[in-house]
Amino acid sequence: MNTTLESGIEVFTHETVPTSYVDVKNVTYAFRSFGKKVGVPLVFLQHFTGTMDNWDPAVTNALAQNRHVILFNNKGVASSTGQTPDSVLEMAKDAVDFIGALGYDQVDLLGFSLGGFIAQEIAANHPSLVRKLILAGTGPIGSEGLTELEAVINEGMKDGPANALINLFFTKSEKGINAGMAFMKRLKTRTVDRDIPSSTVTVNAQAKAIITYGYQQDTDYRQLSAIKHPVLIVNGTSDLIVPTINSFTLSQHLPDSKLIIWSDAGHGGLFQYHEDFNREVEVFLESN
Repeated sequence: MNTTLESGIEVFTHETVPTSYVDVKNVTYAFRSFGKKVGVPLVFLQHFTGTMDNWDPAVTNALAQNRHVILFNNKGVASSTGQTPDSVLEMAKDAVDFIGALGYDQVDLLGFSLGGFIAQEIAANHPSLVRKLILAGTGPIGSEGLTELEAVINEGMKDGPANALINLFFTKSEKGINAGMAFMKRLKTRTVDRDIPSSTVTVNAQAKAIITYGYQQDTDYRQLSAIKHPVLIVNGTSDLIVPTINSFTLSQHLPDSKLIIWSDAGHGGLFQYHEDFNREVEVFLESN
């Protein structure tokens, strides 16, 4: 539900904010922005196949209490137009175009999974655009396990699409399954103006980009060493999509980083432990 300030100004939430659109370079980007429009905005970069409706309102609403939150569909994804590129670098360029179209000179980035790859490319190639980075369930160029993406996704889909996110994002323990079911329930709390699913063309392009990213090599982790921004890295102990070892690699080679690993959690650890994640993000973003 919306809340109302004493001044009578309506405050939107994840569930109620209308979808907006911005045009740049013949592409129309769909986005939703809400929260306090003060300070540096926090831009969310989404996972493989995900749309704006795949963000957990337990995260977005909490973080919007103290800052401006921006969710968007990158080029060709769901309700954004254009053709989704099949490389992470091109996806990063599109995200930069989107941010520029909104008129921002500097943002914080929260990149989850594929979004984390994109966030690193933006920070490396447009360092002045980024203040701080949050990387969740992701890894560097050449991340271990990415070349096995198709097999992992197929295994996660074996119980049908309705259970795929629970299988892929959470562990098989009772705690993990319960967290997954709660997460899926929260994803349905937005009931109006919901996003359309990503097309097969987009999903195939994203898959190619991820697998290619896994085959690429970055000798001596030069890109990570060049990212001087403060970085918060989070993951679960049992990430099936971007194996957790990649989070350790990030922490070893990013010169100004902090790593948090949650036990009995998987790729969706930030959603399973959303209260702890939100606290850590608040401290990280507010610190000097």
